[in-house]
Amino acid sequence: MKIPKAISDLINQFERLPGIGPKTAQRLTFYLLHVPQPVLDEFAAALINLKKNTVQCSECQNVAEADPCPICSDSSRRRDLIMVVEHPLDVLVIERAAAFDGVYHVLHGILSPLDNIGPDDLYIKELLARLQHGTIREIILGLNPTMEAEATSLYIKNQISNIKNMASTRSSINELTITRLGQGMPTGGDLQYADDSTLRQALEGRKEY
Repeated sequence: MKIPKAISDLINQFERLPGIGPKTAQRLTFYLLHVPQPVLDEFAAALINLKKNTVQCSECQNVAEADPCPICSDSSRRRDLIMVVEHPLDVLVIERAAAFDGVYHVLHGILSPLDNIGPDDLYIKELLARLQHGTIREIILGLNPTMEAEATSLYIKNQISNIKNMASTRSSINELTITRLGQGMPTGGDLQYADDSTLRQALEGRKEY
């Protein structure tokens, strides 16, 4: 039996999503086939507006409805404290824990040679540019405890060290401290699945990197 083109096209689109295999793509497609048309229209509209109604913050690279994002434009946040995270979803998780009062910088990924993701594919240059203002006192490397993230953290640390070496001895950047999340985050864990208590412990127990 030949599957209608409209169905096969949607199955193919679902298969392009991460973590979605052929069987899951088929189940999702046939589920949507039986959804009332008004609900389906809302679903389609949400997909269309996903990119149209969001922007990337020019300062921290987080995804928001306005530029600058609400966190960067919040005068009560500490501007001298930046937490570097992998993805926008990590910001949501940390904010939920209500244990961090600084600002963020989202890399949108980590170094992964096997996936052809190098430094130029991440927002590392933008992070280094923020340090030139001389108002940053601490960088928290809030990346997930994986080998790729460790390599990314080391790369960032080395880049900051290079900037310090080229700066004058009186430059405020020489006082910049690099820390990482402390106890609470297990090796191989993921920020997105950490509970609030674990995140608080990791933030409070951060160590110089």
